[in-house]
Amino acid sequence: INDALKQAGVAPSRIKAVAVGRGPAPFTGLRVGIAAAIMFAEGSGAKLFGIISLDAIAKQALEAQGSATSDSAGGKPLLVTSDARRSEHYWALYSGLDRHGVPICIEGPSVNRPADIETSLAERGISAARTSLAISARAIGELFEAQAAAGILSHDVTALYLRNPDAVEPKNLRDFGKKVSG
Repeated sequence: INDALKQAGVAPSRIKAVAVGRGPAPFTGLRVGIAAAIMFAEGSGAKLFGIISLDAIAKQALEAQGSATSDSAGGKPLLVTSDARRSEHYWALYSGLDRHGVPICIEGPSVNRPADIETSLAERGISAARTSLAISARAIGELFEAQAAAGILSHDVTALYLRNPDAVEPKNLRDFGKKVSG
């Protein structure tokens, strides 16, 4: 953050808003990014806003397709996916952009195995355009600007995990450790 501010020649006190991606994304990276944004916003006095990462990717992809408003390319919805690990993908389906350039999410975000996503779409007769774009800070910033113009910014910066963590509490703590005969 410090390097970026130095490169831009901007003092932290001049920052008035911080936008952070809420995911969905893997646990550790998401936690670190959100924590950094919270601490920077708190330290600089900036307002903090949360952005759904798949929405930011959808905005980039829909603009690249030339979908200024409503329906995406050829009337097909846009399927945005991101690697969720464990052989799963985070995904959401979008119908286009509203008049402010905010993606219109019609389903998701959710997490499923790629084959299950494809089966679900096929069973419902949905043929979707696809994107291979990855999330970027620029995409988060551009969606923030569009949401600000639309008056729909969110202060929610809770992580959007979409599934339970791998780590779980042990069922019976008495059974752990070395057993000692009495």
